[in-house]
Amino acid sequence: MAKSNQLLLSLAILAILIIELSWLPLSHSAAKKPAGVARKEDIPYIKCQVCQKLASQLYHQVQSKRDEISPKKVSEYHIIEITENVCNLKKQEADWILKIDIVEKGDKLELVEQDSEGQCGSECKTIERACQEVLGYYDTDVAEYLYTNKPQLDSLVNFICKDLTKACSSKPPPVPKDRIPGEPFVAKSAKEAEMEKLMKSMEGMPGAPGMKMYSREELMNQKFGSEDAEDDEDDDDVADFPSNLGKVLREKESKKYDWKEKITKGVADAGEKLKGHADRVSHRIRQWWKSKKANSNKGSKSGKTEL
Repeated sequence: MAKSNQLLLSLAILAILIIELSWLPLSHSAAKKPAGVARKEDIPYIKCQVCQKLASQLYHQVQSKRDEISPKKVSEYHIIEITENVCNLKKQEADWILKIDIVEKGDKLELVEQDSEGQCGSECKTIERACQEVLGYYDTDVAEYLYTNKPQLDSLVNFICKDLTKACSSKPPPVPKDRIPGEPFVAKSAKEAEMEKLMKSMEGMPGAPGMKMYSREELMNQKFGSEDAEDDEDDDDVADFPSNLGKVLREKESKKYDWKEKITKGVADAGEKLKGHADRVSHRIRQWWKSKKANSNKGSKSGKTEL
């Protein structure tokens, strides 16, 4: 029941965020997002830096997991999950990539961390690709080293970037003078970042099958997934709402029906179902209280009779 309520709340917040985003001035999305294609030719210039940041992320994310589940111990499974996801932009563990800008300085490329997450263009994809190339098939080796040795940060950097992957075994080559500069770093709005984090956190949740992330442009263009996408059904009223809302979010709008109105209706329907659930709980509490009060009165009357 607690998980169902959490899912309902997350979905309701998600729908509200989508509606709010749709009412933002169009100037926020006037510029087209750059094509998200990795520039493989840039990887040799940033490979060592990516490896160092990867090691730092692994160290701090494992530490965060320890703090989160304390006093329980972090299992090897937890660490493997982090190492498998840390280079995958579809997972929360890889959100660190979204804050990095690739800056050209002389004949070098430098990874500069920004204060907020940015739109994911070619630079973002290039860093993801470099991260995947560095970690490669070593994810289980890294996870085992983290679990067994519990290393400090500098030891972990040396193990991954020098001993294991050789990513920092030599200096990067100079950047060609005719290299085409990358796109500028464009920060996401707070609402966009919040919505994407919420979508990632909901991935794999029971009752929310096939949930996908959509950009503001896709939302404005009403691109809600394939037309033949199938929707799971559930007989339970509470579990039925996420499925219906997922259908609303994925279904392509007809020209005669405004998608904003449909999402608003989905939220309203959810509110009605939640209200009905609350009313039923309230009714049960009142019935229980009346029954308890009646039993109490009977007890006091019998006591007076005996006296």
